[in-house]
Amino acid sequence: MMNLSDLLKKHMIEKIDVDPKHAAELLESADRDLKAAEDNLKTGHPEWALAISYNAMLSAGMALMVHKGYRTFAEAHHLAVVQFCAAVLPKESSGLVSTFNRYRVRRHDVVYGESGAVGEDEAKRAVENSKKFVSEIRGRIKQRE
Repeated sequence: MMNLSDLLKKHMIEKIDVDPKHAAELLESADRDLKAAEDNLKTGHPEWALAISYNAMLSAGMALMVHKGYRTFAEAHHLAVVQFCAAVLPKESSGLVSTFNRYRVRRHDVVYGESGAVGEDEAKRAVENSKKFVSEIRGRIKQRE
């Protein structure tokens, strides 16, 4: 696992001014995505429920970055967000971060190939895990206000 110093040295992230308004907007986007994921699950689209659940996690991770004064800098934008979260969140959040990374890979499968590869149970877990992750990030941001 990389730490913040490693991520900066590898030019995966860069330092920016803290922007609480942008962080709040990203959390609002995550909330909209969670609603859309639930809607897709209800209408029989588990692949998109998972993909949109992942997007909610990505937006929340980006909110945490902006809140702490960072943004991605690399081509591997999604991976950089996951690795940033792994570097700054406490060890008790490591399971959620691992789940975030797993959904990053699954989302790629959905968008770029494996149609029908996500079952309803997996999609339900994705929605629930995304809610937990977004809530965790929201809590971390509020602690610092």
